[in-house]
Amino acid sequence: MDFISILLGFVLLVLGGDFLVRSSIDLSVKLNIPKIVIGLTVVSFATSAPELIVSLNAALSGSSALAINNVLGSNIANIGFVLGVTTLISTINVSKSFYKNNWPSMMLFTGVLYYMLINDKVLSRIEGSLLVLMLVGFTFYLIKFSNKQVELDEIESSNKNVSYFKILTFLLLGGTSLYFGSEFLVNGSVAVAKGYGVSEAVIGVSLIAVGTSIPELAASVIAAIKKEKAISLGNLIGSNIFNIGSVLGLTSIIKPIEIKDELILNRDIVWVIIFSALTLILAFIPKRNKLGVFKGSFLILLYAYFIYSILK
Repeated sequence: MDFISILLGFVLLVLGGDFLVRSSIDLSVKLNIPKIVIGLTVVSFATSAPELIVSLNAALSGSSALAINNVLGSNIANIGFVLGVTTLISTINVSKSFYKNNWPSMMLFTGVLYYMLINDKVLSRIEGSLLVLMLVGFTFYLIKFSNKQVELDEIESSNKNVSYFKILTFLLLGGTSLYFGSEFLVNGSVAVAKGYGVSEAVIGVSLIAVGTSIPELAASVIAAIKKEKAISLGNLIGSNIFNIGSVLGLTSIIKPIEIKDELILNRDIVWVIIFSALTLILAFIPKRNKLGVFKGSFLILLYAYFIYSILK
């Protein structure tokens, strides 16, 4: 029964994530928001909604390890798994904004989170508030920067014909699906972890992390197929930033997250830093400003090793 609960949770998260992504993009198009901003903010926030709901649910249920590792594991999966698979479908051209703004911002959020966690092993309400304020500042800066320096893509006029009623309906359906999906997924995963003697931290960084990263995978793959590469890469970088700023920020404001499992600090967040740093390294070599099949395959293999290392 617990496995059925997990499967049902996955399905609802996928549906909810899809509804949110579609409605968010439609809303952004109607408001004439640039695609690069859509990818880094609106789509990223929408695809981070499953992580937010799951982490908040887990924290309120007393599963702090699951709450924090859901985000850490999702950030790893976004780069190792999602970006890897996306580059197998279509080569991604890396823009200058990735080097000047997007990647440094992701590393800044990751570094601040690492310091907060190792400082006292608690993500407090004050620290959560700081993360949220950083996210607000990043969003305002991004919009201002994009309007001035990024060439805007043409927005398909057909998308502008979507009614606000339809957008609102999809948003409500997405939110409802995410809520119930997180309930089923968290409850089922915790039960399975206890039944098989697997720690909640491992379940959070692997099974649940992959589940909550499915919306990012769907959004990035669809964007790559449609040649919307600004959205594809921007979605993943932005999602990692939003996972830290909004998911952990808001969750810790509502209920402080205490780190009880040492492996979260000694292993899991270290892997987050490794994968985050790799995006810059791979963007430079061997073909600069391009992420293709070879680099994508490397990311997938490294992610497979990460999963193996935590499960063995």
